[in-house]
Amino acid sequence: MAETLISPGVLARENDQSQITQQPVTVGAAIIGPTVKGLPDIPTLVTSYSDYQNKFGTTFTSASNVYTYFTSIAAYNYFANGGETLLVTRVVTGSFTSATTATGSGTAIIAYSASAEALVLDTLTQGVVMNNTGSQDTSGALISGSVDNVRWQIVNSNTSSGTFDLLIRQGNDNTTNPIVLETWTNLSMDPLAPNYVSKVLGDQTQNVRSDNGTFYVEVSGSYNNNSRYVRVKSVGLPTPNFFDNNGTAKVQYTGSIPQNGSGSFGAATGALFVGAGAAFYNATPTVANSQGIPSSSYATASALLSNQDEYRYNILLTPGVYNSLQTSTATTLITNTQNRGDALYVVDPVPYGSNVAAATTQASSRNSSYAAMYWPWCQVLDPDTGAQVWVPASTLMGGVFAYNDSVSEPWFAPAGINRGGLGQVIRAEQKLTQSQRDTLYGGKVNPLATFPGTGTVVYGQKTLQTQASALDRVNVRRLLIQLKSYISQVAQNLVFEQNTAATRNQFLSQVNPYLESVQQRQGLYAFKVVMDDSNNTPDVIDRNQLVGAIYIQPTRTAEFIYLDFNILPTGATFPA
Repeated sequence: MAETLISPGVLARENDQSQITQQPVTVGAAIIGPTVKGLPDIPTLVTSYSDYQNKFGTTFTSASNVYTYFTSIAAYNYFANGGETLLVTRVVTGSFTSATTATGSGTAIIAYSASAEALVLDTLTQGVVMNNTGSQDTSGALISGSVDNVRWQIVNSNTSSGTFDLLIRQGNDNTTNPIVLETWTNLSMDPLAPNYVSKVLGDQTQNVRSDNGTFYVEVSGSYNNNSRYVRVKSVGLPTPNFFDNNGTAKVQYTGSIPQNGSGSFGAATGALFVGAGAAFYNATPTVANSQGIPSSSYATASALLSNQDEYRYNILLTPGVYNSLQTSTATTLITNTQNRGDALYVVDPVPYGSNVAAATTQASSRNSSYAAMYWPWCQVLDPDTGAQVWVPASTLMGGVFAYNDSVSEPWFAPAGINRGGLGQVIRAEQKLTQSQRDTLYGGKVNPLATFPGTGTVVYGQKTLQTQASALDRVNVRRLLIQLKSYISQVAQNLVFEQNTAATRNQFLSQVNPYLESVQQRQGLYAFKVVMDDSNNTPDVIDRNQLVGAIYIQPTRTAEFIYLDFNILPTGATFPA
């Protein structure tokens, strides 16, 4: 079609400005900490607290006392306040393995036939919590069965069709009242069939590996894990082409079909903690024992989460890691967060029973706009036991950030009565005075203040950056994280594109509208984006570079409000 007029006439041209602007990728928080069950060191996405409980468990017993990990309480507060996705990484001490299927005699065989082992399953979760091999009572309940482990049952075994059904039951159920967690029907031992048991359930394992200091998750196995509880470890005697040409089951295969029956799991290794007990809640922790976990256990999880391409999150929490005790671990986590440049790490300064001076001393040892400290500890209701327990501030802050982001934007301050309220808190470790709040805030520690009629409130939003600048505030740091994340996504799509004005305009056409929307949503006072011939000169282009300059004026928050009350004599006039 002609785009210019040579002789008189009318030219109707189209300018397509209806391109759908790419939206930011939504990411949630990440928590590193001990849990009752789950795969050690493997970051796992959960979408609700019930999903968390299913994958990572609830309570456990230590020295005859029932406890809930800080990890669980933090996850509960996060989802209860509007959080949508949470990346959980379990840390453990010692060696952990999966439980495997077993008969009453303890051999690793599930639903065996008279002639051969038929099928072996492993639990996805590792640790002794999954073991329930042992005797049953008269109701068919496993003595060592629990809400956290599982048992198996084969039903409808049919040698003529070569199929069977597998039930995964809750470990603490009984024969009279079975609690079926998963039902897998019409399974086959034929590896060429679409209903082959390994294809349906999955047979993959995940293990952490290191390549010259870089950690990654290696996936082994042929089929994705579809079961939430078990995977196929081995098939004793596969039955390829189970039927002959007449459609009759081959005699040599019928004996290898799993028989009806039920059983348990055993042989897993890995205890929740070493020794008779562990330091929980307001008990005095040590470097070697914080919730039963030594600080060295966090190294692998921290290294894995440093991979920005693989794992996305905007807030990192490690309740149970204290800057005063686990100093090296906190240093690594802060460094990794800075290197990622797309998250804020909430680090607890001190354990329970400390004071204002101790908290500010820990903050003074840090200098980073990618980390923040909050204090003091608070007492809350344990969601799983109903007990009133003491927890560090980071256990609560995931919920504060989630609520802030659900009712406003990441660049709003997650603090104050409107967005920083801690309604779940029963009481703070200390009711801070104005003088104490001044000392904490001047020392880069955000106070959790208690006010009459209001309760406990997050009353500060400083990062741990020492130099006074816009980035010494949490809302500005999170604004920059949001902008960098989105604009980097846009730029990623331009890598290997032609370095021309058209490519630069494509970038500007997406970034400018987005920044305008941020400005309209009170995130920016002003902005300017430059990507043209002025910063993409011929020598820059010859180096295969595309350069953009983004200038922003972040919106500041009103943290210090001065109200002058002027008392005038009778008869005086008010100033205009």
